[in-house]
Amino acid sequence: MSHATARRRARGQPTRRGSRPPAARRRRRLWPLALVLLLAAGAIAVAAGLGPLGDAVREVTLPLRHADIIRQQAREKSLDPALIAGIIYEESRFRDQTSHAGARGLMQITPATARFIARDSGGTAFTHEDLATPQINISYGSYYLRYLLRRYDGSEKLAVAAYNAGETNVTGWLRRAGGPDEFDPTRDIPFKETRDYVVDVLQRRDEYREHYARELGL
Repeated sequence: MSHATARRRARGQPTRRGSRPPAARRRRRLWPLALVLLLAAGAIAVAAGLGPLGDAVREVTLPLRHADIIRQQAREKSLDPALIAGIIYEESRFRDQTSHAGARGLMQITPATARFIARDSGGTAFTHEDLATPQINISYGSYYLRYLLRRYDGSEKLAVAAYNAGETNVTGWLRRAGGPDEFDPTRDIPFKETRDYVVDVLQRRDEYREHYARELGL
């Protein structure tokens, strides 16, 4: 060992370019474990309803924005506000974004669906940019959800499936299954994305009911 190498080791400096002292390497190995433990503690706090830590983790894992608009639209259209929140979560995680198919905003409304809603509701013509506005986007998405629930006799599973895959697909699946009474989403929906979407939206609905009852007016 050279004298220079010995001096560097004594001072805890790297012995070659790009290497780290033993203590730094240990810290680097330990921080993922610390992160996992923090997230686990936060998850426990959420489940237990514990104060600021639980609130902070819930804000990341189950965010809620625009609760006032969701409450308003739920009242106006006789919808479950937790179901609206569940769809928003699955569609956009409460972030304004545009999909590769051109769906826009919190509830991911396509221009074609928005034009249908505008005609069906007797509303005014819209511009695509309007869909970036939370009030308009949630209003359009809620209107479409109410339309689908009427279309499928109040079945949330079928309405949610149609929100994802479209009425044409769901109507065909129902016909092949022998009607609504015979329809089993896990068996009769051929698209894995839509099967998972239905399960995830309904699970999120239950979680929003549990964790945001006051904010959603439940």
